[in-house]
Amino acid sequence: MTTPLDFDAARALAQRLDAAIGTVIIGQDAVRREVLTAVFAGGHCLVRGVPGLAKTLLIRSLAAACDLDFSRIQFTPDLMPSDILGTEVIEEDQATGKRHIRFIRGPVFANIILADEINRTPPRTQAALLEAMQEYQVTVGGTRHPLSRPLFVLATENPIEQEGTHPLPEAQLDRFLFAVVIDYPTLDDERRVLTSTTGGRDGVVPTVATGLELEGARLLVRELPAADNVVDYALRVVRATRPTDPSAPGFVRDWVRWGAGPRAGQALLLGAKATALLDGRPAPSLDDVRRIAHPVLRHRVLPNFRAEADGVTADRVISDLLDAVRG
Repeated sequence: MTTPLDFDAARALAQRLDAAIGTVIIGQDAVRREVLTAVFAGGHCLVRGVPGLAKTLLIRSLAAACDLDFSRIQFTPDLMPSDILGTEVIEEDQATGKRHIRFIRGPVFANIILADEINRTPPRTQAALLEAMQEYQVTVGGTRHPLSRPLFVLATENPIEQEGTHPLPEAQLDRFLFAVVIDYPTLDDERRVLTSTTGGRDGVVPTVATGLELEGARLLVRELPAADNVVDYALRVVRATRPTDPSAPGFVRDWVRWGAGPRAGQALLLGAKATALLDGRPAPSLDDVRRIAHPVLRHRVLPNFRAEADGVTADRVISDLLDAVRG
């Protein structure tokens, strides 16, 4: 049975992972931090960004830094649920002539799963991941097949291409602990990218973590205490995103169609605890809740038509909300 890691060992593990990923991912410090926070909190992560910003490379680098099974699923319009979960086949024993059913596992039976361009496949196939992400099992032919821990689903989306894509339903978006946005690199970082990727050597990511260590770090994060004022603040932030709640500010009633559910509050607390651990602190603060509010809420707060017409994004609503709801 896995036991929680020692606090110092967990923090050292996070530092090793960040350094290992940094051998090939230049810059993007905030993005690397958010992905690692999601991993230590034990959640799944949705990564959004235009082509060429190293979304896939970031996730592959994380997998390479861990001694875990890794699967990449390239989502396409013709992908079927069985291509992800696996399929049952009928085989005949050559000696006895008897037939039996054998289950062939799909790529979901791994520890780190890269769901590349997840919005390019129809909802039926997208939904094949729901049970795996939430219950750590899949059901095929009426038989449940457990998945091993740790399990991290890291999905990518290209936000600028809409033709031939299928937006993820809200129920599945809610299964992602964080929605991380990758922006263009800075001038200096982009210059380093150009010089380091057009030479004769490729960056090699060292393996610095095991599955037992990651699972132990996840258990430690859950054991970290959160003060009552931190819990209350996370609760007030989440409830203030709902336009029908009495505590919602006027701009939320004007701009938001649906607010965040209780799972968002859980994500805020787990993310705040993981943030504190990565900073070397044994308990989360109000600032930790604020720091991870955008990746937790941006895919759970749905702007209405008025907001879209006014050019108001979910990130703008969250920023205004953090100004309005003080600790």
